Amino acid sequence: MSRIGKLPVAVPKGVKVAINGDTVTVTGPKGELKRTFSPEMAITQEDGKLVVKRPSDAQQHKALHGLSRTLLANMVKGVSEGYEKGLEIVGVGFRAEKSGETLVLRVGYSHTVEVAPEKGITFTVETPTKLKVVGIDKERVGQVAAEIRGVKKPDAYKGKGIRYAGERIKLKPGKAVGKAAK
Repeated sequence: MSRIGKLPVAVPKGVKVAINGDTVTVTGPKGELKRTFSPEMAITQEDGKLVVKRPSDAQQHKALHGLSRTLLANMVKGVSEGYEKGLEIVGVGFRAEKSGETLVLRVGYSHTVEVAPEKGITFTVETPTKLKVVGIDKERVGQVAAEIRGVKKPDAYKGKGIRYAGERIKLKPGKAVGKAAK
């Protein structure tokens, strides 16, 4: 049995789960998420907990078992607590600011880069060099954060660019400064 898949998902107070065939809808204080799961996985709600069961020990079923349980757990946590992904901007003159709901990035280009938030995603600019992507869908929060990071990935020599909060960049050594060739 899958170590992850066999664990039940606890449903906190204030969160409602509706199972309609293969589609599961989770509603909570932060919003609503809906997802269609594989028809081979049996998802049931027992005593305030969600349980995922698989039909056999086939490799495909084992993989789907753990995946389905994790996706359910992410949905429940998202509608009750939400997700956030921190980003840091490193570089002289590099900064972020909000213009309405749009995120405006100044990261060394001749123009500013504007990022419009998707539905269910908000940006929080804590300081000009620190920002957060906030939402209830873990996949979307991670994807939007990756797209923002992709605007100006950290440079391999000086580390300038946009990085995840706490991300460590291994810098390459520069050219050696020494005596000029004769």
